[in-house]
Amino acid sequence: MRWAADAVATLREGARLRLDYSEQSLWRVDRVIDGIRRERPPYAAVQTALRDLGAYAGEVIVRRTGGEWWASGGDHWVRTPDGRLWDPIDEARRCFAGDGSLRLLCRDASAARHP
Repeated sequence: MRWAADAVATLREGARLRLDYSEQSLWRVDRVIDGIRRERPPYAAVQTALRDLGAYAGEVIVRRTGGEWWASGGDHWVRTPDGRLWDPIDEARRCFAGDGSLRLLCRDASAARHP
């Protein structure tokens, strides 16, 4: 997904943070969002960055589980092979609100393939 690539490029250039699409990289993404939240910017100012970071997490889930992106009406989800839908973009928003974790979302989505 293009938004995921945008997040990788932005963080590599702006924050000198390398993201490699590993589950471990989501620790860094959660910390980045936490840092943004602590600065208390208006949501509108970080909306695109949060979308891109959520898309990055979604791409990690897709690559880890063999899932695929689903889109409908402007919303985007990841569908894992077990048929469950995950919303990493909304989870990024929840992280910004102080009540979410992209790392834990990925862990849960990855565990779902091995019930």
